[in-house]
Amino acid sequence: MKLLQHTLFVSLIAFSLTPAYHGVEIIGGRDVKPHSKPYMASIQVLNKATTSYEHVCGGALIRPNWVLTAAHCELGFAGNDVQVVLGAHFLSRDEKSKQKLQIEKKIPHEHFNKKSPENDIMLLKLASEAKINKYVKLLNLPKDKDADVKPGTHCTVAGWGETTLCSNSASDTLKEVKLTVIDRKTCNSEDYYNHKPEVTKDMICAGDRKGRKDACSGDSGGPLICKKKYRGIVSYGIGCADPKKPGIYTHLSSKYLHWIQKNLGVQTYNMTADGLY
Repeated sequence: MKLLQHTLFVSLIAFSLTPAYHGVEIIGGRDVKPHSKPYMASIQVLNKATTSYEHVCGGALIRPNWVLTAAHCELGFAGNDVQVVLGAHFLSRDEKSKQKLQIEKKIPHEHFNKKSPENDIMLLKLASEAKINKYVKLLNLPKDKDADVKPGTHCTVAGWGETTLCSNSASDTLKEVKLTVIDRKTCNSEDYYNHKPEVTKDMICAGDRKGRKDACSGDSGGPLICKKKYRGIVSYGIGCADPKKPGIYTHLSSKYLHWIQKNLGVQTYNMTADGLY
C-alpha cells in the first residue's frame, strides 16, 4: 500500500525497501475486461523461499522484445531472477494466453536517483521476442513528442497492485482506475507537495480531488493512458488516495522519448500498430 512516508512503488509482498517512494495500488477501481489491454506486462521476481514468482511491478510492451517500466522497480529485484509475464488477466491461473519471458538486460535511466522521481524510467530487454497475437500487442509511444497533457484531462491506469489500504498482496486480476490530470502549479503548491519533490514538465500529476481513487503497491511502471495515448509511467506519491498528494507519473516527454530512441536505436515514437485500445 502507499505508506505515509516515501517508500518504493513496488510490491511489499516479498521486499522491505528503503524510503524513497510509496507503493502503488489501484484504489477505487474496477476489473478490466479480460485481455482488453494486451500491452500490459507483469514484472515478477523469484521468491527463493517459496520458489515461485511474485508480481512486483507493471510495464508496457513497446516492441516484441522490449518492455518500458519505472527505474525504481529495479531496486526491488535485489539480485533475484526476474521474468516478464504477458497476456495475463489472472496472475494465479495458468492461462493459455500467457507468455513468460526472461529478462536479458535492464537499462534504467543513467541519471535516476531513488531519492527523487526525476528520470524514473527503465527499459527491459527480453531474452526472446514476444509472440504478437490477440492477447499480446504493442503499446504505441506518443507520436506528438512535444505535446503536454492538459490539466483536467481524464486518464486511466491499470495494474495488479493492491486494492485496499489494508491489503498486503497483489490483486489477482488486472484492474483499472480513472484519474484526472492536475496542473503542476497546484501540485507544487504548499498545500500539495510544496516542491518536495519538484513536479517538473517531465512529470504528470494526476489523482482524484475527493480522494476516492488512486494508483497505489505493485502498479509501479504501468502505463498512464490519456485520450487513448500512452502518456506516462506510474512513479511516485505519498499516502494513498490523499487528494492533496496525487500520484506523480513520469511524463513521456521529448526528453524521455529521445532517451528511449537512443537505447533502442530506432525512432520508436514513429511506430504504429493496430487495435491497441
